[in-house]
Amino acid sequence: MEFKDYYHTLGIAKTASEKEIKQAFRKLARKFHPDVNPGDKGAEARFKELNEANEVLSDPAKRKKYDELGANWRAYENAPPPSAGSPFGRGAGAGGFHTMSQEDMADMFGADSPFSDFFTTFFGGMGGQEASSGHRGGTRGRARPRKGQDVEHPFELDLEGALRGSVQRLQLRHDGQSRSVEVRIPPGVTDGSRVRVAGEGGRGTGGGPSGDLFLRVVLKPHPVFEVKARDVYTRTRVPVTTAVLGGEVDVVTPDTKTLRLKVPAGTQSGQRFRFRGHGLPTVGKPDDRGDLYANVEVEIPRTLSEQERELFESLRDLKK
Repeated sequence: MEFKDYYHTLGIAKTASEKEIKQAFRKLARKFHPDVNPGDKGAEARFKELNEANEVLSDPAKRKKYDELGANWRAYENAPPPSAGSPFGRGAGAGGFHTMSQEDMADMFGADSPFSDFFTTFFGGMGGQEASSGHRGGTRGRARPRKGQDVEHPFELDLEGALRGSVQRLQLRHDGQSRSVEVRIPPGVTDGSRVRVAGEGGRGTGGGPSGDLFLRVVLKPHPVFEVKARDVYTRTRVPVTTAVLGGEVDVVTPDTKTLRLKVPAGTQSGQRFRFRGHGLPTVGKPDDRGDLYANVEVEIPRTLSEQERELFESLRDLKK
């Protein structure tokens, strides 16, 4: 039986903290989750390895026994089989680990266990208490109910959906089967926001509930507007005469309203004007909105009529 290096699987040091273990697992689980890699057996196998490593290292009791086992693994491999009268399964003399029966594993995980033989041998009976005996009729170890892993997926959303909210129908895969789920996106989500879909994450164990699915919003690029947090930026073209003499120009907001911008005389390209409260709303607070910023681009005419050229030449001569 092959020894499983769970620290190597998660890419962490043996001194890693609980937080570091959690972060490493989440990062890799997102990459190799079967929903992200449908039909990829390699990714599925890698995800099972990650889940198994996290199952051990995130549980203080399992981790302690695993670390003890690591130092004595060769001694365990070379240990003689247990005597017929021993109340423990193979390996009880090398750290007190108890072998859980296939029947118990089926009770906990169904017919197909997601764990390796290594895990089954050493941690199969540690779901909340040690298995007290290997005899039939003895008290079997039972896994305490544990919630399934939360899962996070990127989710693309256009600016209109972020402003007004939307209802999306997603196709989710569980255990090789697809089903449709309706998800409501609230108005005001921003780039990087997470929308929770309860109960659509990983399956729980020991009768525990499923984890949750979190949709991480990725705003699609917009041809006119740029979004930063809840503020929105746009470019506003201003004729050179208006920039020089002053005047007004129209500015269109993300929700298609038209505002009038008063342009002071002598306005330069790159100057920025702010319209308060015309950006993205706050989730749950529609009246609390970010701002709209209009960046001025002074339009230089590409062609001139004969009269316009004469006027510009006259202006040039005045400046000499």
